[in-house]
This record gives sequence, C-alpha cells and structure tokens, in this order.
Amino acid sequence: KLEVPTINLDGEVTDLATVPEVVEALESCAMTWQKLISTTLEEQLKKVPQGSGPLAEVDLWRERNDTLSALTEQTKHPDVQKLLEILREAKSEHTGNLRIVLNDLRKHQVEALDNVKFLSTLERHLKNLTYGTGFNVVLDTIPSLMNALRMVWVISRHYNKDERMVPLMERIAWEISTRVYKAVDVRMLFKEDKAAAKKKIAEAKSTLEKWKKCYLAVRAQIEACGSEQHWDFDQKRLFEKTDYMASVCQDLYDIFQVIEEFYSLFGPELKAVTGDPKSIDDLLTRVNGLTSPMEELTFDPFSIKKARDWKLVMEKFREEVSVENVKQIFVQNLKDPPLYKNHPPVAGAIYWSRSLFYRIKHTIIRFQEAEGLLATERGMEVKQIYLQVAKRMKEYEDQKYNQWRDETEQILPLLLKNTLLSVVTEEPVTTKQSVHFIVNFSPTLREVIIETKYIEQLGFPVPETARYVALQEHKYLRYTDRLKNMLDRYHKLMGTLNEAETKLLDDHIQELWKVFKPGHRRLSWNSLGVGDFIVRCTQAVRKFELLVHQIHNDSEEISNNLLFIESTNLFKFPLSKNGDELANAEEFFEYVKCERAKDVAHMVRKYTAIPQLLIKVEGRVANTNSGKSPKLTSYYAYWENRIYQVLTQLIVKNLQAFNAAVLANVPLFQTKAVLSVPEIILQPNGSEIDKMTAQCIRDCVDVTKHFVRWMHGTCTECPPQCVGEEEVTTFNFYTDISQNPLIIEQAVLITQNVHKLLASLSKYLNQWKRYHLLWKSDKGIVMERLAAEKPTCVTFDDELQFYTKVAQEVTQQPLIIDEQFIRLQLSPLAYTVQENARGWVISLGKVLNESAREELFSLQEEIQVG
Repeated sequence: KLEVPTINLDGEVTDLATVPEVVEALESCAMTWQKLISTTLEEQLKKVPQGSGPLAEVDLWRERNDTLSALTEQTKHPDVQKLLEILREAKSEHTGNLRIVLNDLRKHQVEALDNVKFLSTLERHLKNLTYGTGFNVVLDTIPSLMNALRMVWVISRHYNKDERMVPLMERIAWEISTRVYKAVDVRMLFKEDKAAAKKKIAEAKSTLEKWKKCYLAVRAQIEACGSEQHWDFDQKRLFEKTDYMASVCQDLYDIFQVIEEFYSLFGPELKAVTGDPKSIDDLLTRVNGLTSPMEELTFDPFSIKKARDWKLVMEKFREEVSVENVKQIFVQNLKDPPLYKNHPPVAGAIYWSRSLFYRIKHTIIRFQEAEGLLATERGMEVKQIYLQVAKRMKEYEDQKYNQWRDETEQILPLLLKNTLLSVVTEEPVTTKQSVHFIVNFSPTLREVIIETKYIEQLGFPVPETARYVALQEHKYLRYTDRLKNMLDRYHKLMGTLNEAETKLLDDHIQELWKVFKPGHRRLSWNSLGVGDFIVRCTQAVRKFELLVHQIHNDSEEISNNLLFIESTNLFKFPLSKNGDELANAEEFFEYVKCERAKDVAHMVRKYTAIPQLLIKVEGRVANTNSGKSPKLTSYYAYWENRIYQVLTQLIVKNLQAFNAAVLANVPLFQTKAVLSVPEIILQPNGSEIDKMTAQCIRDCVDVTKHFVRWMHGTCTECPPQCVGEEEVTTFNFYTDISQNPLIIEQAVLITQNVHKLLASLSKYLNQWKRYHLLWKSDKGIVMERLAAEKPTCVTFDDELQFYTKVAQEVTQQPLIIDEQFIRLQLSPLAYTVQENARGWVISLGKVLNESAREELFSLQEEIQVG
C-alpha cells in the first residue's frame, strides 16, 4: 500500500512547491514508494508457475495482474497525482527515478492484464484437459484448444513469440502425458477386465497422437494462410515424451491383441476338434504367463530413460509369442491349412508346415544367440515346445506325401484313359442346341501335374508315371486350349441359330457331330492322334461357321425387306395448299389412295425378291435352286409365317396411326357448311365422308391382296386358280389378315370416331338455325301484309335494325372451326345468311319507299285542294 504523508496539501501546487518542509516530506515519501514498487515488481517477476501444468501458468499471470493492478490503481489516486505534480514543480531530483519505476509498473501491469485476458480464453479447454472425466473429453478438447492457441498467437502482443508459446505448449503436453500416466498403470493393467483395458489403451494412444496431429494440422493452416507468423517450434520439446508414450501404448495394445487372439483360438471349438481339452488348458495357462513380466516391472515403462529396458521386455514377449503362436497356428489349421497362391492342396500344405517350422527355427536360433537364455527354466520350456512341434510337423509332411503318392499311383492311369470330350444333354431335349460338348480333362489330372512339380521341388521322390505326365504338361495344356477354343466357337455358332435355322442345317450339324464322335467315343489322353483330331474338328467347325454366316447374311437381307414392308406408311396425307386452305375430302382421300398405290408397288418388289434369296440359301444347303427343296420345307414355312406377321403388323400399325390422326387436333382436310333450304348441311355431307373413310380403311386392308401366297412346301407363288367357269382367284394373305380381330377392332373404332366427329359438327351447325326465318318466310307475302297494315316509321326502323344487326352478327362468328382431323369452313354459310338478311333489308326499303310515295302524293293533293 502506498502510504500518503499526513501533511496538509491544500492549496495551489505552485505555492506548495515553494515550501521546503512540504517538499522534503514529499521526497521522503517518493523514495519509499519507489522502493516499495521496485521490490514488488522484482518479487512478481521472480515468481514461477506453481506446478507443471498449463493452469499453473494461468494462475501465475492472474496473481501478477491482481497485485500490479492494485498498485497501479493506487498511483491514480488524486493525492498521489498531486504529490507527483508538487515534486515536478519543485524540480525534485527524486521525480525522475519514481517516474521510471511507475512506467515499469504500468508496462508490466498492462502485459499481465493482456496475458490474463487471452489465457482466460484457453482456461475452459485447459480445465477440461486437466479435470475431464475421461479420454473422450480430452480427445474432444484438443482440436478446440489448438484452434484457441492459434487465435492467441495471432492476436496477443506477448504470446506471439516462441519464448512464451513453446513453454505453454510444453505444459499442455505434460498435462496430456500425465493424464495417460495416471490412467494406465502397467503393473495393474493386465489384472483388469481385458476388453476395458484394451479400450483404455486405445483411447490413451489416440489422445497422445491427437495432440501432435492437431498441432501439425493448425501449423499447416497457418503456413497456407501466409499472413501469419509460422509455428517453427522445437518439436522435440513438444512431442518427444508423448510420441514415446504413444509407442508404449501401441506395444501394450499389441499384447492385449495377441492375448485376445490366443483366448479366441483356445476356446471350446478347438477343444472339440482336437479332443484334448487338457492340452488346451495348459496352453491357456502359458498364455496367462506371457504377461507376468509386465506385472512385475521394476521400472516406469513410460520413461524415455528406460526405453531400452522396455524394448528388451517387448522383444522377449514377441519371441515367446512366436513359438506359442506357430504351435497354435499349426494345431488350428491342420485339417485345412492356408495355401499360397497357385499352390495345390498337398504340396501347399507341406509348404505351409515348413514355413511355420522355419519361423520357430529362426526364433530358437535367436534364443541361442542370447547367451544363457535357453538354459533358463522358461528357455527350456520353449526349447521343448520347439522339439515337439517340429516332430509333429515332420510326421504331418510324411503322412501328406504318402497319402498323395498312393492315391496318384492308383488314379492316374484311370484319368489318362478318359475320352477327350464328354457330351452333356440339357433336359428336356428339344433341339440340337440342347446337346453340349465339353473338354473332358479332369481337374484332378491337372492337380496331379501341379502337385508332382511342387512335391518334387520339396525333395520328395514322385512316381514315374506322374513325372512323365508332368513333363507333358505343356502338351496337355495346348490340347485342352485348342479343344476349348474349337468347342467355344461351335457353341457360339449354335447359340446364334433359331429353331428354323437349326432344322435347316440338320444334315450339316450331323456331319459335324460325326467329326466330333471319336473325341467322346475312342480317343483318350494317351492316344497318338489327338493333334490330328483337333485339326479335323477345327476345320469342320470353320466350314460350318462359314455356312452359318452366309445364311445369316441372306436372312438379314430378307429381314431388311420385311422391315421395309412393315414400316411403310399407308396413310400419307397431303400438305396444306396455302395458309388455311386444305384439300377437301375428295382430294384428301384420293391423295391417300394414290400415294398408297405407289408404296404398294415398292412393297411388292421387296416381297417378290424374297424367294430369290431363299433359293440362294437352298443352293448353299441342298446344292439345288428349285425353290421346292424338301430340306427347306420348314424354312419356307418359317419365312412365310414371318411374312404373315409382318403384314399383320403393317395393317394394325397403320390403322392405329390413322385412328390417332383422326383423334388428334390437327386438321387434315376441310369441308364446307352450306345452306340447302331449308337445311344447313356439310358439303360433302356426313354420310359421304363416312363412306370415303370406310373405303380408305378397306383399301388399307386390301393391300394384303397384292402379296401372293406360296405353294405348300415351296417359296414359289401360287398361280391364279379357276373357280367356276370364268372366275379366277389368287391365293393371298388377305383372307387370313382381314379376319384378324385386332384389325377388325381398329377398323370399327376408326369408323365410330369419324361418325362421332361428324355428329359433333352437325350439332354445331344447329346453332345457325336460329336464323331460319331469313329463308323459311316468303318475302312477298310478308311485305304485302306489312304494307296493308300501314306501319309507322318506328316499326320500319325496328325491322330494318333487326336485319342489319343479323348481318353484322354473322360477320363476328368464327369462319373456321378445327375439330380433330376435319376443318369446317363456315364462310359460304355466313355469306348466304348475310345475303338473306340484306334481301330483307332491301324488301323493307321498297315497302317503305312505296308507303312514303303514297303519303307524299296524298299530301300534295290536299295542298292543291286547299
């Protein structure tokens, strides 16, 4: 506390500065303050954090800030400020020294305040790090803490230097490592629940690694930013301890993993398989003994100074596990050993057994190199295990070899007597495509060849027959590959044939089978003529392939002709003449008829070309060109059926398209509405349009009359036949196609839709009947009656207005109505109605004129008389 002198300081500063007693008392006080502040600053700057963690540093700065802030506040007191002013006015020599001390105080107080402010932003994270309930809290805290440290580094004026930030991070690393050290007690760890302990170790390792990982990530962000000062800190100071502890945690995790695998292996299933539960229990006892050295450690495994001691402990553990591990692997996989890639079962099992043997042999050699290790009690046990396992492995190899040799000598001669091919028939047998040929090279024979090569490499003697077969491996592989390629080509060809083509080529397929026959009846893998047989088969398949490709080319050309026929448009519509002007009904249907006739001529040419293509096929298959070959009877029938289907589709699709055109709101032709007194009608009328539509549909179906049927069993057109004395008929597809329900249905549907449309148009025309008095009344009689009545001018005016209004109203009506595929032209009807209205106006004018003349003459006579 800054003690203020008791002298009276009332009065002006200038006056007090001239009083020697006052100045002397104040100088004494200033020296006391200077000493007090200097001592306080010295004490605060000497203080260090009371603890190794980061919170100790926060507490240090908070305490320093509290102390220096209290002093600073006192220096701002008015009495203190007046004292300083008096000394300055008196030009006291003590003023300068006091000012220096006060400046130091303010500088250190501002620094302390700034540091407290920024460290307070870290305090919540640091408390979580120090007092958090588990590793999960620490893991969640580290990324947030590292980002907060970056903010402090960027914004703070004092923690933006290595000498401040590095010690703080060291304290954080110390706190993290301490959390791990307290949680992981290696001596007690293996007495805890193994799953929980393993989880704890994994979390501890993740925590230690997270610290470095987050540091490196934030450092990379700072470097990528470019505008911030980089973190070029000494990583050894920050991570040497945590990295080492993470490696120890990994070792401990590996120990738990190995123990877990042993317990999983030596369970009830293995006891059941081996039938020796006591041996399994003994193994489990040995497994439990593997962790004894960890439970009896005499040093701190997390201490870097003891890294060498911990390395020796882990090496010893791994050596012991190696022998035990190899033994349990051998026991576990005896019946189904894991094989190297491409190794056969027997030789692969022997290779596997030897690889395990070399592993434990290598371990024993390393034990021997460590002087006196095998002489210990545990060393003797390991040596005994090694000898037992080695003996069992040798017995296992011999048993596998002897069994293979006996089976090979017995089965190999039988395998070599197998035929080259075997025939497989699919059920039910429907066509020749149901019959398949496969290469009859037994997988067992292939396996014997591979086994022989590997077993000989292992140093075992092999039977002479097996060695001979193994030497012929390339020959057998060449035979099987060539046979497989040949059969693949054959089956691929057969897969491209439809039923009709299969029947067509029946004789050729039979010939091909005759070439195959020795392969599945007589020739074996010991035979001498295998190569010649494969050549004959390959040539026969190649010849058959050529024939199939030729037939497919011909059939594709026929299909293209049929596709042209099927895709022909039998309802081609005329284009509009100009603007709104369309063809009338007669012109429209006549155009469709003419275009159809042209297209039918093209279709018939395509159709008549088909028999010539079939005759080409006949020449290739039967060596004749008559168009009547019995061998092609079913093939002719197949194509005639295709033609029927195509023509049916042609008519159905065209009728469907025409029906869609009828229903679409796109006019195709126009008709006129005209006045035929006393009725308003269409021109042509509805019944005529109905008839033209029906005739167009009939003409479409009649197209099939141009396609003449073939004579039975041939592709030759039937000649015209005489029916009766003079009538001649031609057999064509019309009779069958015209009776098709789909075609009849479409024809009826089109007729109904057209009829409905015409009825709709007639209903629309009925609206014009409201003007019927214009043409139903007799003008002469009406005018005579009107003249006799001698109407007034008002009556004449009403009548004239009515007819004039009718004439105007008609001009406002739409003159074109598009409904579905018909355009209705109303202009002729509108013109007629207007003319009738004008006729009435003229007639009324005449009557009015006569009446006015009579009135005028009468008036003239009266004037003259008067």
